[in-house]
Amino acid sequence: MKLNTLFKNAKPIDIDYLMSDSRKLQANSLFFCLKGMKHDGHSHVNQAVENGAVAIVHSDELANYIPFVEYVKVDDVYTALNKAATIFYDHPSEKMRLFGVTGTNGKTTIAKVIKHVYSNYLSCGYIGTIGLEYANVVEKPDFTTPEVIQLNEILAKMAKFKMKAVAIEISSQGLEQHRVDALRLKTAVFTNLTHDHLDYHGTMENYYQAKKKIFGLLNNDGYAVLNIDDPYGLRLKDELTCKKKTYGITTDADYKANNVQFKDDCTQFDLVVQEKTYPVVTSLLGMFNVHNLLAVIATCHLNGMRIPIIIENVKQLPQVKGRLQQVKRGQPFRVIVDYAHTPDGFEKVFDYAKIVTNKENKIIVVFGATGLRDTKKRPILGAVAEKYCTNIILAEEDPRTENSLGILEQIASGIKNSRYLIILDRYDAIRQALELANINDTVMILGKGHEDFIHRANGKEPWPGDIVVCEEILDRLNDEKEKHHD
Repeated sequence: MKLNTLFKNAKPIDIDYLMSDSRKLQANSLFFCLKGMKHDGHSHVNQAVENGAVAIVHSDELANYIPFVEYVKVDDVYTALNKAATIFYDHPSEKMRLFGVTGTNGKTTIAKVIKHVYSNYLSCGYIGTIGLEYANVVEKPDFTTPEVIQLNEILAKMAKFKMKAVAIEISSQGLEQHRVDALRLKTAVFTNLTHDHLDYHGTMENYYQAKKKIFGLLNNDGYAVLNIDDPYGLRLKDELTCKKKTYGITTDADYKANNVQFKDDCTQFDLVVQEKTYPVVTSLLGMFNVHNLLAVIATCHLNGMRIPIIIENVKQLPQVKGRLQQVKRGQPFRVIVDYAHTPDGFEKVFDYAKIVTNKENKIIVVFGATGLRDTKKRPILGAVAEKYCTNIILAEEDPRTENSLGILEQIASGIKNSRYLIILDRYDAIRQALELANINDTVMILGKGHEDFIHRANGKEPWPGDIVVCEEILDRLNDEKEKHHD
């Protein structure tokens, strides 16, 4: 593509790649000088040129201008990048229905289930925490919401593979960092807003305002879908001027669940939409997943699917990896792996554990907290765990450059009246929890979910994953039990 196709007054030189990372080797590339929290692209122009950049987009004056390199000065580099990426990849977001999902908890489950259900109506892709999925392609992501160039490239590939819709998890950081400014959404879902990422946003009000930006991405005919059982969802209902639909359990909403009942392997409720009632049975478990499913139903219904067809397709949903995932290896107690890592996420998964665990049985938990992230929530996590759990084991969880023991001691400061164990090695901590469990107890392994790495000082180190570790240990315990009986 010619540079003057992207910027009107620029020279007609060939551009083969867009680049925002000066370390990448890309010949004939256009480098955008983005300003981040730690690095400013204006300081890395020389490196970008050495790695193949033939043109530079900048907003600040540069220390030096290299001969034979084209320079494009703009007011805002992020705005320029979003516009250029849209043109370079041929407006991919306009070729598909985009469903954006934001909120503290529930984004992954909602987006993944939308992808599964809506694919029975139109071909649908998924972009989010767990990966990228379209047609038969499955890839691992770098971020929950990819950066601008990567996101447009992914959407262009999905359009090439004839995807008609895409469900996208959109994080508050993605919104604040302008990664999604060029998207045009058909539906924007708000799940909830609770304590998280305050190391980045500073206050809950800042966090709320960041999330609210998603609704500025809606098409003129697009809908906001709001959880009004959440106080921030209720606030959005009052503040937004776009078209909107609501969902809830305790509040009178457009998509409402009544008479919720939990079974061992399913959840049942009555769905009320437009004064009609529909019985729903789903393999999703837990009250929070009823909220998640209501968001899915609303999104699919607003985008052309009939309610009876939707209900038929939520009966047996594929397991969302690392989300309330049960590990069954013949043991006489429950083992659940979940990605929960916020106080509200803890409340929701523990509430489910309390429902399915007899009062005389134990709830055993293993968790930690990530390093260099939101230190304020650490003692709160400890306090929430103490409220629900009989046995608490604290273990490392992505310490990064922080001291693991220091992180766990901060969590422990919120545990006031209960005994707890600190076992730094996550594998040993999980083994201890599983060895403590008796018949009908519930063991919960929280924080990592689907992840197959532990982030330490030198970066991401391989980790089998909590699910695989549980399976290995349970198999070994079963083998030892059989040998003992022999």
